[in-house]
Amino acid sequence: MPSRKDPDASANVPSFYGAELRYLREQAGLTLEQLAEGSWRGISLLSQIERGERRMPEDLARHVDAKLGTDGFFMRRCEDVSRAKRSGHAEYFADVVEMEKSAESIEEWAPALIPGLLQTRPYAEAVIHTSLPWLPPDTVESQVRARLERADIWEREVRPAFWAILHQSLISKPLLPPEAMAEQLEHIAQVIRSTQGVLQLLPETTTAHPLMMGMIKAMTFPDAPPLIYTEGLHSGQLIDYPALVKNYRRSYDLLRATALPPETSLAMVEQAAEDYRNGKRKE
Repeated sequence: MPSRKDPDASANVPSFYGAELRYLREQAGLTLEQLAEGSWRGISLLSQIERGERRMPEDLARHVDAKLGTDGFFMRRCEDVSRAKRSGHAEYFADVVEMEKSAESIEEWAPALIPGLLQTRPYAEAVIHTSLPWLPPDTVESQVRARLERADIWEREVRPAFWAILHQSLISKPLLPPEAMAEQLEHIAQVIRSTQGVLQLLPETTTAHPLMMGMIKAMTFPDAPPLIYTEGLHSGQLIDYPALVKNYRRSYDLLRATALPPETSLAMVEQAAEDYRNGKRKE
């Protein structure tokens, strides 16, 4: 018989909860059959959930919490997903939204899009319309509103330290018409200055650099281990495995060293905003 393959809890959110389910079930001394008993669900579904291949439905979460005595742990996860859907966030992003609120620091690498925490409404609308053109208008509005509401953390008395590295092409190759692009860049500068954040630009002439494969968001917390979040078009991945987090952090530090100095970068953003306003830059 082949050895059992344990789920990689760092792979994504379903894998994390699947690994936790298996751990708690085995701690309780229950087989899959015993845990499924009385749930009206098959053991194959439980097995898929433990492997991170399926999300847990609400009725099963309620059953598992009662059987394992987990005080609503899995039910709260279902509620988080439902809340994310209602609020306009993707399921895989639900945990990130909550974590941003309690983060001590947030660091972003943005190679293709201005980070959501820095976006204006026109930019958010353009991103969603371009990447998901089939969405109905009310869904687009819900997603735009949800994205803008995340920026409420900048209005708090205690807010996360913020560091963002943007590819220079994000300001030199505008997604928006000149006036709207000027507004977007002015907004970035205003957030960075008002929050005492740090902004760096990676020059367009840099052909090889760390983290060439895509965006990352790194978050630290006052009372929890650090996390890394990566994202594709239709999926996202939360990483908390210490060795992987360490490697991502090392790559991010190398990227900082490759990018332009903060003062130079912020001046370039503000100059680009002025140029767009004065018609010196074209779409």
